[in-house]
Formats: sequence, structure tokens, C-alpha cells
Amino acid sequence: MAAPTEQVTGGGRARDEGGGPVISVRELWKVFGTKADQVARSAELRALPRRELLARTGCTAAVSDVGFEVSPGEVFVVMGLSGSGKSTLVRCLTRLIEPTSGEIVFQGQDILSCDAKQLRELRRHKFSMVFQHFGLLPHRRVIDNVAYGLEISGTPKAQRLKRAGEVIDLVGLSGYERSYPDQLSGGMQQRVGLARALAGDPDVLFFDEPFSALDPLIRRDMQTEVIRLHHEVGKTMVFITHDLSEALKLGDRILIMRDGRMVQMGTGDELVGAPADDYVRDFVRDVPRANVLTLKWIMRPPRPEDPLDGPELSPDVVVREATRAVLAADKPVKVVSNGNLLGIVGDEEILAVVAGTESQA
Repeated sequence: MAAPTEQVTGGGRARDEGGGPVISVRELWKVFGTKADQVARSAELRALPRRELLARTGCTAAVSDVGFEVSPGEVFVVMGLSGSGKSTLVRCLTRLIEPTSGEIVFQGQDILSCDAKQLRELRRHKFSMVFQHFGLLPHRRVIDNVAYGLEISGTPKAQRLKRAGEVIDLVGLSGYERSYPDQLSGGMQQRVGLARALAGDPDVLFFDEPFSALDPLIRRDMQTEVIRLHHEVGKTMVFITHDLSEALKLGDRILIMRDGRMVQMGTGDELVGAPADDYVRDFVRDVPRANVLTLKWIMRPPRPEDPLDGPELSPDVVVREATRAVLAADKPVKVVSNGNLLGIVGDEEILAVVAGTESQA
């Protein structure tokens, strides 16, 4: 039984966390070229594929009609290959790049209408960015790098050093406060960058492929660190990556982009269970399905002969985590939500997914 997927090409649906979305994006465009404004105003030009638009106007649409919402406390991942527009998108959200048209609302405030002073205040107090290149000041020690944002915002020295020490401890760098950046490994330098972003206690953290330059083992450690920090501090995060495994590991929801446009948006199990098209299907083809799909994707309606007094599991339990319980039960496992029977899962359903996962290995 297939669960519904969230497939979009324009707007988006965020989780209902109460209080409305932190970020709301509508019909966002970023066009590079001398006729950018003309493209944004023309329905005919906006509908053209990227290559045809370039041939006709000399303009490149880096972000085309993108829309989504990010809920409080959500880790929202934007994923795509090089040239998909994902990094341009995140820079538009903070107006490091000026959008051509559209709407970006941050906690009810229209970002595109902010003047330079308002933008500075937002960047100092409301959101921070963590980049692939750490951008640390080589002549300053770790604690001074972490405190730098607080320094330029006018925070008194004792207060900013106290706060810097707290976030250094939070990211696991205690004992390295007096070290210089070139005395640290790449992973440790990225932890300094993360601590610097956290020092101002922002509401939202933007990550632009922060771990892509790191060795694979260090990269996995940093992914785990982000998950730990998210659990501890609960920040809303927007994370940009080209790596599907990273997106699935970190994201509550994932937006896949191609040629500046939205292809599909949903949870990891939605992307794997019901890819929107061949492009997404190719992306998720090698994903171990048992590690991503939940029971709602493999359950079936009970038959008249099925006993319905077996154990119960939630539809959101991952197949891999449910395998032992299902195979150990002498009756089909009931998939139940809020007291309602949604379906059942037996050996046949579990083994079909697990066998497929093992054949991919």
C-alpha cells in the first residue's frame, strides 16, 4: 500500500509545528543577465527550459519559480547536482544574492523589502551561515574567531568571551580555545565555524555544503555532530548538499532541484517510496530501502483469513528497525495509528524489502 507523496513544482507544505512557518518562499526567481527583469515579467519566457531561455535572451535562470515553507525546529535540506541552483537559492534567502522576483518572508518579515540596516540586524541576530570554506581569521585564536560576530555587534568583551566558551564546549572543542586555525584539522576548523554561527544564538542556521571539502570519515562525524546539536539546541536549519546520503541522514524534509527548478519535495521515505520522475528515481536507486522506508509503505490491507491479534507497531517505524519484531512474531504485525488499524505487515512484506536492500549492497 503506497503512502501519499508530496510532489510539487511551486509551493510547499511544512510540518504543523504551531505558530506558522519560520521561512516562507513564494515564486522565487533569480535570473542572471541583462534582460533578467524582462524574463521575470514574461509568462512565456518563464516557461522556457533553461537552455532555450539562454539561447533566446542570453539570460540564465538559476532559480526558477521556487516555493516552500520551513517550520520551527525543522531541518530542511535542499539537494541537487552542480548547477541545480541550490547554493544560489540559499544565498537569495539571506540576500547575499539579490532575487529577481518573488517573496521571502522570515518570521513574518518581508526580507526583500528590508533596507541595508535591517539586513545587518537580521544577519547578526536572526540567522547565521556556515560555508564550505570556513573563512576563519588565521591571526586570531579559536575563541576570538568564535566571538568575532559578537564583537562586531558591540557585545562587551567579557560577555562575548563567556558566550564563545559556551558554544566551544557545545561543539566539542574544549581545550582548543587558545589554538590558531592552522593548528586544527579540517573537521575541527569546521567546528569552529559552526561555533561562530551558534554564538549569536540565531533562530535559523543556513549551511551551504559545509562538509563537502572534508574527508569521508570526518564528514560523517560532522553530520552526526549536526544531528546532536540539533537535538540539543533545536535550531531551525536549512542545509544545502549534493549528497543524497547526507540529505537522508539530516533532513526532516528534502527538496530536490534540477536546472533551477523544484523536482520533488518530501520526507526521505516519500522520495524513496514514490519518486516523482525518472530523475528522482535515478537519484534514489541505490538507497538501501529498508533503511529509509517505513511500515506505511509496505503494509497491506488484512485479508479475511488474517488473524488480527498480533503485535502492534506504528506506521512510522523504519523497516530495518521492525524486521526482527515482524519475523519473530507468529502472526502478522498490525500497523496502528491512534488506535486505528491501517494495515498489516508479515514476513513476505518485510523480506521483499530486506532482500532488495541486500541485493543493492
